[in-house]
Amino acid sequence: MARPRALDYEIKRKAILHRAAELIAQHGYAGTSITMIAQACGVSKALLYHYYPDKAAILYDLLLDHLTQLVAAVEAAARAPQDRVYAIASSLLETYRDADAEHQVQIMALKLLPLEQQEVLRGLERQLVALLSEAIAEAVPVIGHGPLLKPVTMSAFGMLNWHYLWFREGRGLTRAQYARLVTDLILSGAVSAAAHVSAAS
Repeated sequence: MARPRALDYEIKRKAILHRAAELIAQHGYAGTSITMIAQACGVSKALLYHYYPDKAAILYDLLLDHLTQLVAAVEAAARAPQDRVYAIASSLLETYRDADAEHQVQIMALKLLPLEQQEVLRGLERQLVALLSEAIAEAVPVIGHGPLLKPVTMSAFGMLNWHYLWFREGRGLTRAQYARLVTDLILSGAVSAAAHVSAAS
């Protein structure tokens, strides 16, 4: 008979993933060991192995957990009755609030996983892109689903995904204000770009 899980199993699992993300973001995947993760979590290696068989399993689960949370948040935001682009931008920045390390690991280490695991995670990334893309197409009918939609969408993600390099909580813009800035830049820029493309053709 399988040993039942402790009531705090999920809490401890999440704590392991978060500490592992912080270490990998700081030291890189190769520079982070199981021993370091166990020490950072204040547990023995034996207990850590109760949760994960190896470091690769930790990496995959932390990225799966992170991207699943992002998709859930963006799906909820995409159901906003209006101003969906802002709702999605704001939702992403809020979800990143305590997950900067996980986000950095996603950017730098996803490619280190086996291809089948990469594909699962990239499928979640594609869901995020599709949700924002649809919101932009709806907000800027002049670009619709034409050739400008992808570059506009990816430019929005560029501004949102790399904000951790400079954004500091409590200094300058709030997350909501930055989400509004990104939204305004993207939507007004898309209209302007569409006008330039139309004039050039």
